[in-house]
Amino acid sequence: MMHLKKFLENPACAALPNLLFYGPPGTGKTSTILAAARELYGPELYRQRVLELNASDERGIQVVREKVKNFAQLTVAGTRTDGRPCPPFKIIILDEADSMTSAAQAALRRTMEKESRTTRFCLICNYVSRIIEPLTSRCSKFRFKPLGDQIQEERLLEICEKENLKYTKEAIAALVKVSEGDLRKAITLLQSAARLNGDKLIAESDVVEIAGVVPSKMIENLLHICYKSTFDKLEIAVKSVIDEGYAATQLIHQLHDTVIEENLNDQHKSAIAEKMAEVDKCLADGADEYLQMLSLCSVIMQHTQASPSN
Repeated sequence: MMHLKKFLENPACAALPNLLFYGPPGTGKTSTILAAARELYGPELYRQRVLELNASDERGIQVVREKVKNFAQLTVAGTRTDGRPCPPFKIIILDEADSMTSAAQAALRRTMEKESRTTRFCLICNYVSRIIEPLTSRCSKFRFKPLGDQIQEERLLEICEKENLKYTKEAIAALVKVSEGDLRKAITLLQSAARLNGDKLIAESDVVEIAGVVPSKMIENLLHICYKSTFDKLEIAVKSVIDEGYAATQLIHQLHDTVIEENLNDQHKSAIAEKMAEVDKCLADGADEYLQMLSLCSVIMQHTQASPSN
C-alpha cells in the first residue's frame, strides 16, 4: 500500500502504471481503486474519466472490442475546479477480471498497449493465476491479504456505535471468526443480525445461527462417532446433520479445522485432507450431500480408528 500511496501523491500521477489487485474477497480491493480514482479526479471529472465494469456486466471479447476500446480512445479533457493537478489519463476498472474469457483477456492486451498514453487499467481478481501472463506482466501487482482480527473488530464496533446497535463482545468476536478476514461478509452478517433482532441485544448465538455455522457440539459428536463407534451409528449421525439443514461445504470446512488439530500422525491427516478435497470438488459438481459426507466420515473413521493414539 505504501507504493500505491507514493503513486497517488505524485503531483501529476503520470507515473501510475496499470494495476492488478488480487486477493480474497472482502479485503478492500475495489474500494481502494474507487477511493483512489475519486481522490485523483474529484467529483466533477470522476464520471468522465473512470469506467467500471463488474461481474454483472457482460465482458466477453465483444465488450472489450467496443465498450472498453471506445472509452480508452476518448481524449482526456477538463480540469479540476479546486485547482489541484489532474492526471493526464483515464482509468478503466475491470472488477473480477478472472471471470473474463481468455479471448477477451487477449484482446485487452492489445488495447492496453495501444492506449497506454491516455488510459490506465486496474484489474481486480481473487485468483491471479486465472489472468493470462501477458496481462500480468503489463501490470504492477498488489496482493491484498485477509484483514486482521483487530482491524475488523474496530470497524464493526464503529458501525455498531453509529447505528446504535446493542451487542455483546462475544458476538463481535464471533463475527470476526466466521468472516475469516472478509470484512464485507462480517458487515453483511452484522446487518442481518440487526434486522433479525430489532432493538434487542445481538448475541453470539444469533451470529452463529445466521452464518450457518455448524455448532461445535455437533462436530464433536460426529467425530466421536468416527473415532469410537460403528458405521451404522455414523450413518444416522450424518443423516441427522444433513437433515438439520447445514451446508455440507461448511461442515467440511469445520471438520478440516478440527481434524488438523487432532492427535493423528501426518499420514492419516494427509489422507483425510485429500478425501476432503475430493468431496469438496464433488459437491461443487452437484453430488449428493449425504452420500459425500458419509464417504468422508467413513474415511475419517477408517484412519482414526487405525491410528495408535485412538
